Amino acid sequence: MRKIFIFSLILIQFAVFSQKAENITTIGKDIELRRFSENVYIYSSYWKVKGYGIVEANGLLYVNKGKAILIDSPWNDKLTMQLYTYIVDSLKIEIIGFVPTHWHNDRMGGIDYLHSKGIRSYSNQRTIEIAKTKALQKPDIGFKDSLELKIGDEAIQCLYFGPAHTQDNIVVWIPKGKILYGGCIIKSSDSKDLGNTIDGDLKAYPETLDKIYRRFRNANIVIPGHGNFGGIELIKHTKELSNKQK
Repeated sequence: MRKIFIFSLILIQFAVFSQKAENITTIGKDIELRRFSENVYIYSSYWKVKGYGIVEANGLLYVNKGKAILIDSPWNDKLTMQLYTYIVDSLKIEIIGFVPTHWHNDRMGGIDYLHSKGIRSYSNQRTIEIAKTKALQKPDIGFKDSLELKIGDEAIQCLYFGPAHTQDNIVVWIPKGKILYGGCIIKSSDSKDLGNTIDGDLKAYPETLDKIYRRFRNANIVIPGHGNFGGIELIKHTKELSNKQK
């Protein structure tokens, strides 16, 4: 009976979140923004990637009392400018911080623009070191394993569990709503493989996922870097893919 109750509760949660996710605003031709919950917006930006075609990438905006932290940027400065302008001018939200979840351009391709607006950026220290070696604009402030960022009386947690998609990839935990933003570590349910792992660590990938699962097994919602969100089953699905590609 308990299993049936838990499964029913999950279905109800998904129904509620799915209804809220219907509220989609198109910003230009390559960005969509969804009001996901009271404090969370999810955006998707689109860019043509050699060898992959048009690729959709997710990012997140956590809002509290008119101020926000942007998790990951669109692919480049132009797309980031479009997103920023809509958030500030139309939603009347002030972006006070930026967190890229790793160094690839679908995560921090717009960091130059955000810095030009005086927005402070926070990342894994490994992301800063990689950015230096690749002559990329580096984030302002680094952390080793974890960082809590306050937005008024709310907070989000940025955590590093080990290499997977890249050597520096982190996840972001939103306690309010128990939402896990997995970035490119986590794959959507329709993914057939791990995608681009040229900068990753296939040997460490399953272990990193195990650590994430143990820490966040009570997550209500899991958001991947690409594709549709889901529940804790996305971590399990990604684990299955990582075991196949070891």
